[in-house]
Amino acid sequence: MQTDPRGARFAAALTTLVLVAVLLTGSGLLLTAQAVVFTLAASGGPRLSPYGWLFHTFVAPRLAPPNETEDERPVRFAQGGGAVFAAVGTLGYLTGVTWLALSATGFALAAAFLNAAFGYCLGCEIYPIVRRAQGRLGAGA
Repeated sequence: MQTDPRGARFAAALTTLVLVAVLLTGSGLLLTAQAVVFTLAASGGPRLSPYGWLFHTFVAPRLAPPNETEDERPVRFAQGGGAVFAAVGTLGYLTGVTWLALSATGFALAAAFLNAAFGYCLGCEIYPIVRRAQGRLGAGA
């Protein structure tokens, strides 16, 4: 499936705002909600993501069609990575291990900000490396 890369940047911008709010408030509940958003996006792509829905419902109709689209799989992989960091951060908040909560949230924030501000999707860059490694591991098994 192909997706509009502007939708991923829009989602990254919203994610950046949410994660900044998490760090400012220390809200494990808000981080849990973001973990759910990441999980929905990773499992169902933009169609299942709340941020994807917002983009396609309210933003995309006001924009010209995209000049190019991108493969959805790396974006979903990146969302899965975000879900892992958000889940670890949530665990940190729930157990009172503040350094873990702040570190995991900070890593997720850095990745989201890179995409929102510069269009650099860290998870998307890692995706082909993981796929190649899976191919090598699978060939020898």
